Amino acid sequence: MCEYCGCQALETIGELTQEHDEVVRLISHLRPAQQEGGVVRMAEVAREIARVLGPHTQVEEHGLFPALAGDFPDQIAALEAEHRRIETVLAEAADGATPSDPTWPDRLMEAMAMLRDHILKEQDGVFPAALANLSTEEWEAVEATRAKAGSTLSRPAA
Repeated sequence: MCEYCGCQALETIGELTQEHDEVVRLISHLRPAQQEGGVVRMAEVAREIARVLGPHTQVEEHGLFPALAGDFPDQIAALEAEHRRIETVLAEAADGATPSDPTWPDRLMEAMAMLRDHILKEQDGVFPAALANLSTEEWEAVEATRAKAGSTLSRPAA
């Protein structure tokens, strides 16, 4: 993914990027599962993706996006709408459920294609814009949101 602007040097952006990388890795497991007719496995992967996205989305929507919404209201609204569409499809596999709707596997794959594009928008647009536009106080608010939300990824030992 993107490394050209230096935004990943900021711990919060670095963590969001690592979560994106993990989501992309998990998405790569869906096509083989679908080809094998494994709706149960697809649902397991969907739950893993949702687990990573839970705190990730909190950091974006309660920290990063509000700080950018004044300058980029339409873009932030579109990203939040994409979050809702993706969450809706992933939620069908929540709590150990295996979706019985025969359209779910295809809808999941469509949502994951949207998610991959969404990740690129964030990494190529949102993260560099945050680096350029956020004040120290806004970064502190984003970092406080991260501290509250946590992360599903392990952090290196200090």
